[in-house]
Amino acid sequence: MKLMKTTEAVGQVLCHDITQIIKDEKKGPVFRKGHVIREEDIPVLLSVGKDTIYIWENNENMLHENDAADVLREICQNEHMRATEPKEGKIELIAEEDGLFLADLDKLRAVNALGEMMIATRSVGFMVKKGDKLCGTRVVPLVIEKEKMERAKAVAGEKPILSLAPVKPKKYGIVTTGNEVFYGRIEDTFTPVIVNKLSEYGCEMIAHVTLNDDHEKITNAINQMLADGCEMVFCSGGMSVDPDDKTPLAIKNTGADIVSYGAPVLPGAMFLVSYKNGKPVCGLPGCVMYAKRTIFDLVLPYLVTDTPVTRDYLAGLGNGGLCLNCPVCHFPNCGFGKGR
Repeated sequence: MKLMKTTEAVGQVLCHDITQIIKDEKKGPVFRKGHVIREEDIPVLLSVGKDTIYIWENNENMLHENDAADVLREICQNEHMRATEPKEGKIELIAEEDGLFLADLDKLRAVNALGEMMIATRSVGFMVKKGDKLCGTRVVPLVIEKEKMERAKAVAGEKPILSLAPVKPKKYGIVTTGNEVFYGRIEDTFTPVIVNKLSEYGCEMIAHVTLNDDHEKITNAINQMLADGCEMVFCSGGMSVDPDDKTPLAIKNTGADIVSYGAPVLPGAMFLVSYKNGKPVCGLPGCVMYAKRTIFDLVLPYLVTDTPVTRDYLAGLGNGGLCLNCPVCHFPNCGFGKGR
């Protein structure tokens, strides 16, 4: 770049966007990068405080902020996303469909730690809607060494840092457990909660059975639902460590691979997640029935997008895993589940 007096810059090429801010009216570029300065532009430039101006001098070892932001965009962008045009050195990625937004957080931190460049994302691990903003990329200076951007690409690796897993509506079954429900002593208020939450993702319940605390019956019911085409099975109740709570044993006896019995989340510590032949089989603790938001709300987006729920993911929920039971719930626009 070359710095020169604005009054002497007619015919020169701007090397960066010029922003104009008018209170309560406008904030945006009044001239774009690449604009050839005309005589009539001089008063406008002076009015936005540009007594001097940077004009472009070609340097093969440097990248302009827009071009550098595009390198960061390339590092981030995966399928199901679209990029905006560069604006004031910034490029944003937008969701092209509903899905679970994820990121390689280690690589994201590594790129941002290089300095003079930034990738800012929305919180990962949550559902987004088509049209939602996912991230913004830009470099801090107006120009940056090409070598630094090559380092960023090397740190990021071959795969994009960000991903968007589309929702895949599924058919599921519910095994309602407990003598108190089976014998009609209390009403089943658990099943409607599960159905309501899953309906938000277009999922359909195709099997439901209510059983007493007989672990063999529960095991058989789970296996039958899977054989009959259920892509997920949820067991409600019987998840505590009381001797008469048999649901964890029943799930284990199906032959499912237990990922975890327990999660560092409140409400939801007694949650169990397993997979049998790739299909989720989950034991839901009683809090899912009465608490506004629980571990189920954090895990469900993973289940309906075929994103594996891993021990590492669950362990990371401990930081931010305490729901504060706010008088007015703003989830997911709060800290619950966002501490990773």
